[in-house]
Amino acid sequence: MSASCTDDPRIHDIKSKIRVVPNFPKPGIMFQDITTLLLDPKAFKNTVDLFVERYKNKNISVVAGIEARGFIFGPPIALAIGAKFVPLRKPRKLPGKVISEEYTLEYGRDCLEMHIGAVEPSERALVVDDLIATGGTLCAAMNLLERAGAEVVECACLIELPDLKGRDRLKGKPLYVLVESH
Repeated sequence: MSASCTDDPRIHDIKSKIRVVPNFPKPGIMFQDITTLLLDPKAFKNTVDLFVERYKNKNISVVAGIEARGFIFGPPIALAIGAKFVPLRKPRKLPGKVISEEYTLEYGRDCLEMHIGAVEPSERALVVDDLIATGGTLCAAMNLLERAGAEVVECACLIELPDLKGRDRLKGKPLYVLVESH
């Protein structure tokens, strides 16, 4: 589901605050820069508020944020809905024992890690990131949480690049996005 299909004026404002940077970090990439949204306190608050409004009554006990931009939106959402925040990090960033999930990107391989015991079996989890492109990172996050016994309720992203069909890789798991970029 996409909130961009609604007539909520906050969505237009949020979309207008996302800067598109051509050919970054390499030729042919249209980089979706959210730093311009973060510079606007009203747009940043509206972004968090829209997610909170969606998830406040869904009995979510875990908000899992994907490094690094999932760390921007995940914690305020978790606090507002009364859930814990679980960081999903790149390799060797978490002290202690971790479980990991490797995944394939369009340009190679990567990995996400989570502390063992951060998620209990049967907890209801929301996965948060800034953007979904091909869906590989979100799939890895879901796999990691499900291996720990959590039920992934939904994935939430600020931006979707629908032309890359990442949503199709989510094994039918619901995806909620605020804006689409073509």
